[in-house]
Amino acid sequence: MDIRLKSKLAKITTFIFDVDGVFTDATLLVGEDDVQRIFNVRDGYAVQIAIKSGYNMAVISGGKQKSIATRLGGLGIKDIFLSVGTDQKLPIFEKYLFEKNLKQEEILYIGDDIPDYLLMSNTNVLACCPADAVEEVRLVSHYISPVIGGRGVVRDVIELVMKAQNKWMKIF
Repeated sequence: MDIRLKSKLAKITTFIFDVDGVFTDATLLVGEDDVQRIFNVRDGYAVQIAIKSGYNMAVISGGKQKSIATRLGGLGIKDIFLSVGTDQKLPIFEKYLFEKNLKQEEILYIGDDIPDYLLMSNTNVLACCPADAVEEVRLVSHYISPVIGGRGVVRDVIELVMKAQNKWMKIF
C-alpha cells in the first residue's frame, strides 16, 4: 500500500457517501409512484460495524425518495442530506464539518459521478470512488476501489480504513 494512502487512512474518523453509483449500481426501478434502488447487504453490515466502532457516517445525495432515508437510517446513519443539487454538495459538506467540529483530513468521501467532482477536487478529503466511476472522478481520487458501485464498494472502503487502523473484526 502506498505510504501516502496509509497516512491518510490513519486519520479517518468520518465516512461521507453519495448514494446512486456508490450504495447502489445507479439503476433505478421506476414505478408509477416511486423510484426504487437495490442496496448491497454487505455494505450495510460494514456501515453498522463502523458506526459501532465510533466512526461518523453521513450521506449527501441528489436522491429524493424517502426510501433512501429509511434504508440508511435503518443502518444507523443519522446525518442524511437528500435532494442536494450539484452546487449544494460542497456547502452542505462544509456546514456538516463545522457543526461536527471535523477537519477535512478526517473525512473519507466516496462518489462516482460529476456531482461529486467539485467536492472531491476542492477539498482535502480522502477522495475515493468505485471502479466504474466516471473518468473525471477517477482522476481526482486517492483510492479507486476494485469494486463497482452497488456491489460492495462501501464495504471495501470501510474495511480499508478499519484494517489500516487495526479496528476491523474487533466488534461483533
